[in-house]
Amino acid sequence: MQRPLFFSVLLLAMVCGGAARSTAEETVKVFLLAGQSNMEGKASNELITHQATDEKTREQFAHLRSGEEWKVRDDVFIKFLERSGGLTIGYGSPGRTGPELEFGHLMGEHFKEPVLLIKAAWGGHSLYQKFRPPSAGLPAEDLLAAELEQARIRVTKDNEKQKRTNPLPTMEDIKADYGSSYRAMLEEVADTSAQYATLFPALQGRNLEMTGFVWFQGFNDMLSAQASAEYASNLRHLITDVRKDLGKPNLPFVIAAIGNNGSKPAEKGLLTVQNAQLSMNDVAGFKGNVKAFRTDVLVDRAAEALFPNWKEHFEAWKLVGSDRPYHYFGSAIWYTRIGHGMGEAMLELLRR
Repeated sequence: MQRPLFFSVLLLAMVCGGAARSTAEETVKVFLLAGQSNMEGKASNELITHQATDEKTREQFAHLRSGEEWKVRDDVFIKFLERSGGLTIGYGSPGRTGPELEFGHLMGEHFKEPVLLIKAAWGGHSLYQKFRPPSAGLPAEDLLAAELEQARIRVTKDNEKQKRTNPLPTMEDIKADYGSSYRAMLEEVADTSAQYATLFPALQGRNLEMTGFVWFQGFNDMLSAQASAEYASNLRHLITDVRKDLGKPNLPFVIAAIGNNGSKPAEKGLLTVQNAQLSMNDVAGFKGNVKAFRTDVLVDRAAEALFPNWKEHFEAWKLVGSDRPYHYFGSAIWYTRIGHGMGEAMLELLRR
């Protein structure tokens, strides 16, 4: 879990090098968007395209369109794992779109400099384990031992069922998962920084300036009592460690608080994680540079109303939703509202 020194130095040199002496014409504003499947984005491209052309909803997407086509911005660029290009629809999960579309639009409209979004998101990855920041350390030894025992039981049962001879997990295997996505996130920044002139020829000769971080995550942590109880502590560590590793002590940090509950009151683990995320607004050292906002109040009520009986009303359902509640119904409207909330929160922090 210890942070390699060379990694921090590499990121600092690549992402922040030259930014302090750059003019606006030489700078690229970089935003790191991280989290799990909802940061990936789960609104189907078919749905968002339908709603962008339907007279009842098209005004909500008109600013993202050029005539009958989606805009492909030439001033906002995005890198999401193996995909890169000018910002448009389709930079979510395959065939889908997420909050990056509206967020990137707001950033592009605000800055005269080009904007680059680096998205590092993987479905099912918790803050407790895979995104665990280095300064949080590993869980207690008894918790790791219990996790190892459960992992060995699973492999043993699978071996018996499938007639396999896979080796049983070791404690080293268990520990290796902790922080793996945090490290992969930093690798995405380093890799993109090293390749950006090739990936985005229009940005050649400019210096990258890490400008903000957006966090949209929490579902897997709400499923575990231990993970939800630790969430506030782990999130504080995440904010501190990201800033340290990117060499930006006061990097604006936006948190889209989990809101899968929609118009229903949040309960149990979801409520615990939601409250932990919102509590970052009141942490003494974070005031003025961290902003958490609610996503449940942005719910797409049309999708919410139809979901309980979606199978019986499939033709109507597919015009408003494309996924389950844990993916905000795959609602293009809800994801766009969340992206707008991310953008507004970021701009609020940048103006301070």
